[in-house]
This record gives sequence, C-alpha cells and structure tokens, in this order.
Amino acid sequence: MTIPEDLRYTKDHEWIKLLEDGTALVGITDFAQHELGDIVFVELKPSGTVLKQHEVFGTVEAVKTVADLFAPVAGELLEVNPGLESAEIVNQDPYNEGWLVKMKVESAEAVLALLDADAYRQLTGE
Repeated sequence: MTIPEDLRYTKDHEWIKLLEDGTALVGITDFAQHELGDIVFVELKPSGTVLKQHEVFGTVEAVKTVADLFAPVAGELLEVNPGLESAEIVNQDPYNEGWLVKMKVESAEAVLALLDADAYRQLTGE
C-alpha cells in the first residue's frame, strides 16, 4: 500500500495536497481503493459548490458497493478531474492522475491539522 509523505489524510480515507496557489487536490487513498475494489464510476458535486469540512462532495461506485466522499476541509470546489470519464484512473493511480477535485481551501491550517503519513499508517495498520 502506498502512503505518500507529502499528503495529509482523513480517517475517511481521503487525501489532500496543498498547492502553492492556495488550492488543493483531493482524492481517495490507495487503501480505500483496495478496500472498495474496482471503482467503476465517480459522481462529484459541480465546480462552485461550497463545502463544510466532512460534508459529502460525491460518491465512488465500486463493483461491490457505493461509498460517500467527504470533504477533508472546508472550501469551494474549483474543478473536477476531467480524466475521471474513465474511473479506471482512480484504480491505477489514486495519488496522481486519479485525483478527484481541486478546491480552494478555507484554511491551510485545517489541512495541516489532518493526519500525516505516519498517523495514517497507524490508522490503517500499514
């Protein structure tokens, strides 16, 4: 299981990466992808949606189940990954090409308060 050091994580298995311009990329972790099985469809709220922390911003549908996606921090959705037309990209590369949304975060401090890679490893037992 891959757990990149430069990301922050939630207990719900989303990751977030702060970018230099005050925005962030959000996706699901490799752990979540393996637990769900093959993801076949991703449905996300549209750009412009303002979210509170822990608010549902979409769902991922796998062969076995459907799982809600929770905003790791408060902010506004700016962009949905255009590569998600094929959900297979999330299965193959959840941390890079398989990111889900780009958002403007309300607070960089809120991102830094999330789990670091070591804490996420402890949570998942990896």
